Amino acid sequence: MTTEMQEIAMTEDKPLLRGQSDISKEHNIETPNGVLHVIIHGSRTTRRPAILTLHDVGMESKSCFSTLFRFEEMEEIVKHFTVIHIDAPGQEEGAAPYPATYDLYLTDMLVLSHFRSIIGVGVGAGAYILSKFTLVHPNLVEGLVLINIDGNARGWLDWAAHKLTSVTTSLTEQLLAHLFSQEELSSNTEIVQSHRERISQASNIYNMELLWKTYLGRRDLNVDRNNSFKCPVMLVVGDQAPHEEAAVECNSKLDPTTTSFLKVTQPPAKLTEAFKYFVQGMGYMASSCMTRLSRSRTASLSSTYSIDGSRSRSRTLSQGSQGGQMPPSPSQTMEVSC
Repeated sequence: MTTEMQEIAMTEDKPLLRGQSDISKEHNIETPNGVLHVIIHGSRTTRRPAILTLHDVGMESKSCFSTLFRFEEMEEIVKHFTVIHIDAPGQEEGAAPYPATYDLYLTDMLVLSHFRSIIGVGVGAGAYILSKFTLVHPNLVEGLVLINIDGNARGWLDWAAHKLTSVTTSLTEQLLAHLFSQEELSSNTEIVQSHRERISQASNIYNMELLWKTYLGRRDLNVDRNNSFKCPVMLVVGDQAPHEEAAVECNSKLDPTTTSFLKVTQPPAKLTEAFKYFVQGMGYMASSCMTRLSRSRTASLSSTYSIDGSRSRSRTLSQGSQGGQMPPSPSQTMEVSC
């Protein structure tokens, strides 16, 4: 199997952004398990690792990451890296139905292993998949940003509760309960209504259900201080997020010298800055690239769970960035909230 991205068979579909067809395009990638939909933008000639994203269940790459990677402050990152957004099999808009027996994790690992090296950014199910891949292929992953990760297998009580819920609750409401806090669902905010409409009207909702069942059947990551990731890791979790306890537990099992734990809130601009500091700590962005942001940013670094600026799932990291002072590098554990 190849490890160079250029050796993958790609079929161009359409530009992601109007007027930017030369730098941002959608592709269909031929894999041993079928065609996979990806969106690629940024530098095509860099020897740096690709920034590769994987979305959560009930979403796809556009609904999960588009606003973040179109954000003005992300231009510096996109300029220096190739950015690849992968849609889990059958999750892109208009996807044909997949067979009930398809293996999500195997498929994704076969695709990911074509790249020379990556910095992974995963949300929920995507964070779990990237974690599994990193444990199997540690030499291919140079850094991980894991948002709202749950690395635990479901227990018997969780299994029984889901069986009961699946009888009385629609798939749409099950996915919303995974994506949003009970407080957000009770408030029935505009973004909750938007996602409810998007999921309920999706033509590929059968594929969403397959992915949901696959994710629910996940196994433990089985990480601990002696069997941890070999790369820097930034864990991000939202205040009152459904998986906050699981993310905290995951943090307790990882190497504290290479792990940052962020509890964040507010718009995506702040997560952008935190991510830039993360990759700079890995040696891929010069200090001069951060000067403008250091002058313009306050002490709050933040994000949203769906990375669309309209949610409050991933919460606030407070860290001094004034006067050019750099926050801790990935080799330090940060557990801060506001």
